[in-house]
Amino acid sequence: MLYEMTIPQFTKMLRNLNNILGKAATFAEIKKIDMDVLMQSRLAPDQFNLAKQIQIACDTAKLFAARMAGKDAPVHDDKETTYPQMKTRIEDVISYLSKFSAADFADANERKITQPRWEGKYVTGFEYASQHATPNLYFHITTAYAILRHNGVEVGKKDFLGEMPYKT
Repeated sequence: MLYEMTIPQFTKMLRNLNNILGKAATFAEIKKIDMDVLMQSRLAPDQFNLAKQIQIACDTAKLFAARMAGKDAPVHDDKETTYPQMKTRIEDVISYLSKFSAADFADANERKITQPRWEGKYVTGFEYASQHATPNLYFHITTAYAILRHNGVEVGKKDFLGEMPYKT
């Protein structure tokens, strides 16, 4: 169940982020704004810029999947600054996530997850998914959305949520 609640949703949200960035690129072209200006934009002086928000969202998704499955995640050097580079990074992470299945997460609920910054402490896989990875992914995608919205890019809730599995 942990796989079903995370990987498909993380993939969807990264696709939504990619679509929102596409709208930003179109906006920049129409308004004759250098897309690099948007990539360097932030909502507050002490906040990460749009490019870093995208990088962290990607890192959150790929590292979550790798840690849950006990695998190594692909390495990105965080030197992407342009829209095409960010688009490629998002697509690379989506491709990486597509390689996982529920079987990869068989023992994930109780897996001990730690990071050096946690100073020897750990959380279970379920706690990592529900208390760290999911909120962190949404935080950075929401912040990226807000940066673009603040700069005049015409995106709305439907862009953020993406397609819904409505039934008739």
